[in-house]
Amino acid sequence: MRKSSGRDDFRKSRQQLALSAASQIALSLASLQMRETLREQSIRDPLTHLFNRRFLQESLERELQLASRKNQAISVLFLDLDHFKRFNDTFGHDAGDMVLQSLADLFRNFFRATDICCRYGGEEFAIIMPESNAQDAAVRANALRSEVKALQLQYKRQTVGTLTVSIGVAAFPEHGSSAEDLLEIADQCLYKSKTSGRDMVTVATPQNA
Repeated sequence: MRKSSGRDDFRKSRQQLALSAASQIALSLASLQMRETLREQSIRDPLTHLFNRRFLQESLERELQLASRKNQAISVLFLDLDHFKRFNDTFGHDAGDMVLQSLADLFRNFFRATDICCRYGGEEFAIIMPESNAQDAAVRANALRSEVKALQLQYKRQTVGTLTVSIGVAAFPEHGSSAEDLLEIADQCLYKSKTSGRDMVTVATPQNA
């Protein structure tokens, strides 16, 4: 009887140890999942699920270091949805959110997996295009402009009309060598596209031109 009781105690002890280990593993997995969720929330825009401005700046600095080391080009696109305020005033902010989400979906399907698509703020977006010079980026930017115009979106069974985007393009190394310079130059080019009539692409002028 004592021997059997000893085996039972040993079995119970092992079961308790297994349950304790399983509980610790479950807690660790939950903690890892929570950390990953918090990390995703810290680098993603909640509306479009594109990367946010903070991630854009960090990624561009990293990509520039790689491009410099490998002697490769890298381009930045700045995009702005034309007349977005007027659109919001006409259809409402919920419709505006739907349009921004639709644009984000288009970006995910249009750009390469290696490109980094970000919502810069409001109706402005930025795209980092590794291994793309200014000429290649301009071709893609104009193709994107055509894709946006071809969108046929409806909100509550009402067609929202033709959408257009204005785009600015800056590239490393011909237009700038730092993340700050490229973003500023691309933004200036975007502004030129807006003031020159919208629905167009403006490419930066080389520094030595």
